[in-house]
Amino acid sequence: MANKASILLFDLDGTLTDPKEGILNSVHYALKKKGITENYPEELLRFIGPPLHLSFKNRYHLSDNDAFEMVRIFREYFAEKGIFENTLYPGIIELLTELKNQNKTISLATAKPTHFAKQVIEHFKIAPFVDFIAGANADGSRTDKKEIVAYAKEISGNKSDSEYLMIGDREYDILGAHFNKVKACWVTYGYGEEAIVLKEKPEYICQTVSALSDLLLT
Repeated sequence: MANKASILLFDLDGTLTDPKEGILNSVHYALKKKGITENYPEELLRFIGPPLHLSFKNRYHLSDNDAFEMVRIFREYFAEKGIFENTLYPGIIELLTELKNQNKTISLATAKPTHFAKQVIEHFKIAPFVDFIAGANADGSRTDKKEIVAYAKEISGNKSDSEYLMIGDREYDILGAHFNKVKACWVTYGYGEEAIVLKEKPEYICQTVSALSDLLLT
């Protein structure tokens, strides 16, 4: 049962917070600065969650160097404004409070660079609930969720696989969990596409934060 997991690995974007405004504004900023036209703005929602350099590379057929340059420009806006153009999903604070009352270990397992993740949780005053952050490195390494979940297990002492549960909104969260023999919960209120995520066979599915609370709390 999911409520027996003692170490909960939460994705950040699309799971704890809705970062849509800030991420899209940052992408638009980078595209404008490089003179790239996006004819299908709705496609930019795909930038929420996955490693940014891969999103830029795949969407605009860029080289690795050019993709990382786009990330650098993206962060010019994001670091100053975009990071705070973000909202906490209703019910998250109450959920985290109850989880800590039950002595659960709470981690972020996010492809967002660790220093940005730390700023976000401090901004929303949920940092006291988070025991550790397994995030990406500032140099663009450790962005794959397989690496991130492995790192989260490492820094939490490599407990039994059954002690962990990954909670996220994208297929990458499910893939990263299963690669590391960890069960996963897909939250449908984020930005994952149903047909894609379901192919990865998440063990649990929650459509709301309330349903996630029912799943996780004993």
